[in-house]
Amino acid sequence: MPIHTGADGAQLYHDDTHPGSAEPPLIVLAGGAARHPDYFGDLGGLGARQRLVIPHLRGVGRSPGGQHGSYWEQAADLEGLREHLGLDRIRLAGHSAGTRLATAYAARFPERLDRLILITPPATHLVGVAADTDRLRARRGGEPVFDAAVAAAAEGPDLSGEDAFHAWYARCAPLGYAAWTRIEQEHARAGRFALPAMRAYFGVEPPADFAALLGRVTAPVTVIAGAEDCLTGLAPVVALADIFPDGEAVVIEDCGHYPWVEKPAEFVAAMLGKRSNG
Repeated sequence: MPIHTGADGAQLYHDDTHPGSAEPPLIVLAGGAARHPDYFGDLGGLGARQRLVIPHLRGVGRSPGGQHGSYWEQAADLEGLREHLGLDRIRLAGHSAGTRLATAYAARFPERLDRLILITPPATHLVGVAADTDRLRARRGGEPVFDAAVAAAAEGPDLSGEDAFHAWYARCAPLGYAAWTRIEQEHARAGRFALPAMRAYFGVEPPADFAALLGRVTAPVTVIAGAEDCLTGLAPVVALADIFPDGEAVVIEDCGHYPWVEKPAEFVAAMLGKRSNG
């Protein structure tokens, strides 16, 4: 597995679908927060179309934890990965909580971005649009498995240990999908969360002008939303595209929080569909 050096000299790991290739990669950040990127799979077939570099974030997978684990601080690790790959600018994507790190990098190193893709991102901390998850959940009311997931989410996470947290997450998992078939159920079991890394990820507050800093990003930005995403919602996700000078929102119908699982063809088209900067 390839290694790159973090901002403090730590040896951090990343997966590379085509190591040694001269093809510029798309760097993809897992969410969770602090979920093992195994849950990406081949990203709905994107891995067959595009070289992917997927970091193991601090405290996740084979990368060590310790200090500097917040998403704001880990932006410096991404800059080290860019240098390791020998790239002047990078194409960067993040999913869910991974978009916090992706936007932190965009805010801190806007000149180093060639393209930014934000997949079903949490957005209410950046835009003045209220969450609409209650409305989306109400449309699904009456489905027993879904109603049980809503009740579990309302209880809040059990942070007493990783096994307890995973048991709680398993109860909430149907919220992340527009359906709950064998395909979604199998996917929900992939990718274990690292609880200490999760705590560290939110350990440092970003600056108060975070959203304003993103207005300096001149690279093209694509925000991908699931029309039935009962975790991050729809309206704030779509609004996030408007804070970027060259932002666009792509809404995938009949889709929840993991579009490569439920709508792989539409997801791959959205990932490949916008030009690069310059």
